[in-house]
Amino acid sequence: MEDITPKYLKKEAIESLNKRLILPALDPYSQDWEYELADSSKLNEFITYYEKSTLTIDEKFALMALIISSFDDSLSEGKLSDHTRDTIKYLLIKDIEIHRNKIKYWAREEEDELEDCFAVTPLMREILDKQKQ
Repeated sequence: MEDITPKYLKKEAIESLNKRLILPALDPYSQDWEYELADSSKLNEFITYYEKSTLTIDEKFALMALIISSFDDSLSEGKLSDHTRDTIKYLLIKDIEIHRNKIKYWAREEEDELEDCFAVTPLMREILDKQKQ
């Protein structure tokens, strides 16, 4: 089976999503798009767009990066929604071949203590553990 797991966000996917989701344009010095444009108030909009739109693999990878970053912000702000968490988990597992690298990044497997991790790390570890079974 061919490995389709992207490793990096592609400029074309970012530009397409910026246009389609009416997000701010990148400036020439932009880096880490998914962190710069993370927005917990738009999280449900991002999820709905992921679920209902026809996206390329690179667009799915980029949009999920934005979703995870926005969800991490939401969790850090104390805005916990089990429905949102379950939907993100479902989408990650459904498209695991695309998101495996992103899940591993956010899971921070090399860290023993969750205090040194992201707010979303427990969810990512749960997904990885499920995949190992």
